Amino acid sequence: MLRDLRSDYTYGTLLEQEADPNPFRQLERWLREAIEAHLYEPHGMTLSTVGENGRPSSRVVLLRGLDEGGLVFFSNYQSRKGRELAVNPWACLNFWWPPLERQVRVEGQVERLEAELSDEYFASRPYESQLGAVASPQSQVIASREELEARIAELRARYPERVPRPAYWGGYRLRPDAFEFWQGRPSRLHDRLLYRLQLDGTWKIQRLAP
Repeated sequence: MLRDLRSDYTYGTLLEQEADPNPFRQLERWLREAIEAHLYEPHGMTLSTVGENGRPSSRVVLLRGLDEGGLVFFSNYQSRKGRELAVNPWACLNFWWPPLERQVRVEGQVERLEAELSDEYFASRPYESQLGAVASPQSQVIASREELEARIAELRARYPERVPRPAYWGGYRLRPDAFEFWQGRPSRLHDRLLYRLQLDGTWKIQRLAP
């Protein structure tokens, strides 16, 4: 059954003369088009990390900031991703927008966001999301759903209006040194443009075979 699933990609093209020479602006353009197309969670991206055991792991996180300083997301620092990034700060992000037949891969080094920026973002989150972030010992084994809900109830009683950001939760910034933009094309002859950061701070664009 799986081998019989087929799709031909005809939505668009990605030619060198169409691409922005700055990969951050190109990503902003495609992200804006994904938002305007009303795609579900257009800012969702797969984050891949590697721990000290050498085994990769992936999960979806949400992009919460984008500028030429990098791509920002938030998490529990004690989660599996947080522990792996503490050991190996190199990571990869991947966006996938099926209706637009596009994906973007971003590679680079990850650093923790400044504490004041994490404080600002945490304070902007809905109250229920604040409770959840504090209550959940992310990636750790828990006895039951009831245990988690009991933590929420306890925190709700302690902080009836606003929850302070815990030290183990905050932001990350991935500083890219490579972007790959992928546009599906017919007959699997896809367009792939690789942007590679050069020593002088400029970006070199190369076409990759599909």
